[in-house]
Amino acid sequence: MLPREKTIENEQLILSKYACKAADSKGRARYEPPCDFRTDFQRDRDRIIHCRAFRRLKHKTQVFLIPHSDHYRTRLTHTLEVSQISRTVAVALGLNEDLTEAIALGHDLGHTPFGHDGERVLNKLMPMGFSHNLQSRRVVEYIENEGAGLNLTAEVIDGIVGHTGKADMPKTHEGMVVRCCDKIAYINHDIEDAIRGGVIRESDLPANPIKVLGKTKSARITTLVRSLAENSGETVKMDSEVQLAHDELRAFMFERVYRAAPTIAEKDKAGFIIEYLYKYFYDNPRKMPPLYLKIAENFDLPMAVGDFISGMTDDYAVNYFKELCIPKGWNGAFTMNR
Repeated sequence: MLPREKTIENEQLILSKYACKAADSKGRARYEPPCDFRTDFQRDRDRIIHCRAFRRLKHKTQVFLIPHSDHYRTRLTHTLEVSQISRTVAVALGLNEDLTEAIALGHDLGHTPFGHDGERVLNKLMPMGFSHNLQSRRVVEYIENEGAGLNLTAEVIDGIVGHTGKADMPKTHEGMVVRCCDKIAYINHDIEDAIRGGVIRESDLPANPIKVLGKTKSARITTLVRSLAENSGETVKMDSEVQLAHDELRAFMFERVYRAAPTIAEKDKAGFIIEYLYKYFYDNPRKMPPLYLKIAENFDLPMAVGDFISGMTDDYAVNYFKELCIPKGWNGAFTMNR
């Protein structure tokens, strides 16, 4: 028996009736022969880890723009934390850990430079709007591999699209786990970064959520994970007391951190860079790499420009803006005749 076949057999024996098993996958848009060693969900996980969009996440904003300390989260460290928490919940519920991990690792591949602020500016500029979950789907379907995409399974793509927003809820329990754990991760880890950055103090945290969930980051995550593990079945959910405390803590973070003056001080500048680059490449499409010219032909120019800019890291966007707008010092030898 091949290793892949053994894994599939074990899934049938071990996993919950609510789990999405590899043998039941709807498959890929383009057929590929199966791997001897890995299930399709395991292959998807590996493809995501090895793709260029995944590597660029290390230089994309989580909350603080272009942080100068090594200890603040980036979009990559956030992704890894979502993966870890999601896998813990998936195992506790008897769900497919491989599918859960693939969704978690791919959920933010389409995020813009400068985090949600870049996303809001592109959403305003692009005729069809912009959202990072739908852009993550574009990354894995059309942009990676020079336009060929990663050819992921339908279940992984569904979970990536459904990790946020109200319109596209995931069809699998694994996707719902990632959706819940994304919020668990960013709220509790962003609290730690906000305290480190002096935006809030630990004593500022609202009393009721701290009483219900715990005083420390670890205690709160453990409470939230335990609630999901003990209350999920046909649906993935927490008990009402923990859910209300979680929602109250999230509302506090939006009011005191995500929309607070110390964290938005530089965001108008970041938005200006995104808007400037969008208009520049829209007027000068030949300045984009060949892949995006091909996308412009197959889709349209605004889509191609949005694809190019959303794939940039924070530093790349800033440096490109400097290249276009900041005068350089004169380095040449020039002698004036008198």
